[in-house]
Amino acid sequence: MNMANRKKTERNYTKIESMQHFVEKLAKFGDRTAYRYFDRHRNLLSITYRNFSAKCLRQAAGYDAAGLAGKRIAIIGETSIDWVSSYVAAIAAGGIAIPMDRELDLEQIKGFLEFAEADAIVYSHSFNEKFAGLSLDHPTVKLQIPMDPERGTYEDCASILPLARLMDMGADHLAQGYHLPEPGDPDRMTEMLFTSGTTGSSKCVVLSERNILAAVNAACETVDFSANDSIVSVLPIHHTYELCIMLAGLNYGMNIAINDSLKHVLKNFALFKPTGLVLVPLFVSTMNKRIWEEAKKGGKDKVLRAMTKVSRVMRGAKIDVRRQLFKQVTGAFGGNLTKIVCGGAALNPELVDTFAEFGIEIYEGYGITECSPLIAVTPYYAPKKGSVGPAVPCCEVRIDKDHLNEKGYWEGEIQAKGDNVMIGYYKNPEGTAEVFTEDGWFCTGDIGYMDDDGYIFITGRKKYVIISDNGKNVFPEEIEEYLGQLDTIAECVVVGREGADHSLTLTAIVYPQLDKFENAKDHDAVEEAVRAQIKKLNRKLVAYKQIRAVEIRYEPFEKTTSKKIKRHTVS
Repeated sequence: MNMANRKKTERNYTKIESMQHFVEKLAKFGDRTAYRYFDRHRNLLSITYRNFSAKCLRQAAGYDAAGLAGKRIAIIGETSIDWVSSYVAAIAAGGIAIPMDRELDLEQIKGFLEFAEADAIVYSHSFNEKFAGLSLDHPTVKLQIPMDPERGTYEDCASILPLARLMDMGADHLAQGYHLPEPGDPDRMTEMLFTSGTTGSSKCVVLSERNILAAVNAACETVDFSANDSIVSVLPIHHTYELCIMLAGLNYGMNIAINDSLKHVLKNFALFKPTGLVLVPLFVSTMNKRIWEEAKKGGKDKVLRAMTKVSRVMRGAKIDVRRQLFKQVTGAFGGNLTKIVCGGAALNPELVDTFAEFGIEIYEGYGITECSPLIAVTPYYAPKKGSVGPAVPCCEVRIDKDHLNEKGYWEGEIQAKGDNVMIGYYKNPEGTAEVFTEDGWFCTGDIGYMDDDGYIFITGRKKYVIISDNGKNVFPEEIEEYLGQLDTIAECVVVGREGADHSLTLTAIVYPQLDKFENAKDHDAVEEAVRAQIKKLNRKLVAYKQIRAVEIRYEPFEKTTSKKIKRHTVS
């Protein structure tokens, strides 16, 4: 086993038993700083654990006073303490939280809200204009809760209740004796999460309170963080990965800073001086490129490479001087960074070695939304190169044996079972049945193997979902729906082409609608027209869903008897 030069540390945390217990527990950290963050005008603020706990309690009381206890509450917007308290309070008050992707277009948001039968929505300032009048004609949403409303926009509208007013109602309700409800059935529906896609192709994952807390407790048990650590939240908060680690960080009593913009991320690292980060591979590779670009600009890239060799030799002699040798490198991230947890997509193993030379350890995790999302984490005290580690304590993993690989291990689909595995897909019993085996194991759709120590190695993707470099899930069917509306395209398949640097390019393979053209044999004209329409379509899509390459073919795709394209034959 490839052992790291670290010992397993004592895990100092208390397991969360319920969201009500979580709110009460946060108060016990007292005046320790929970969050550092910027307001809309970029003033730096902070809140203690005692005050954040009180905020969650007051908001839960406000929900109850507003008739929302036990109801379905959607939350959308940038990462903020209001977002987190809205989520925690919704569940603590006995309701259902519905985190929403803020990058979706308005019609998708409205469609998802209707599908989930959301009763209310809490939203950030950036949605004030978009949601003007939402509750007046939406079939399910009857109450809007803006975090930071524009003045004069809600006084005469009974369906708009500003968060500040809700909090006042909560304070009054507490004064009258309100207490958080007793913990309910841990297997009740507690959270609804939409996978990427249109309202037609997306699935709504239903998690229980047991699912959510099992993953958070497992993160606390397996990730080498403590109350002495500080992190900067960079990833979108509606992602189960970021949200799970956020809750785990609070459960440790960590100092959490919130990054306000990707434009400011390096400036914020320098300000907040994190000891740890939770990232996707795109951030790690971008950080690596930045390090070497800066070194090259200063003519120090050769010196930096020589220093890594010297450091490696000295470490072999039990002398670790990485913090001194690479002070300038680590200084770009605040100077205190020692560890990164990376998940959401495949990570180039070479980056693990590169950052280790700088004194920054990277521990890879593996999960999926349907597993809340945690399945496996690389042990900080015993990593293996290329592995995402063994299953976390709350779940088991097995391999659906397909074939023996060249290393002598059975390889096949990775399947999971445990307290972290979802209840199912909302209003989709057929879809739920498809992803569970007869004996109750969840089928992840990923291919891999386990070694003799139980370490999981992922070798491929069974599903057609494309994991972009920044960890976003891109569902080909969704993009193909958009492309199918273009009159120059008869058939298409969207794939992710991997480049030499392991980056993915979202590529459309297109069979044109040839009868649309006066001269179908003029391939230059055909291809120009197809590319022009796709370029125009891209303007309507978020960046990670935009087609970056187009390949034209002049033969129809091979199809099944039901006229579906045989994707596995597309190369």
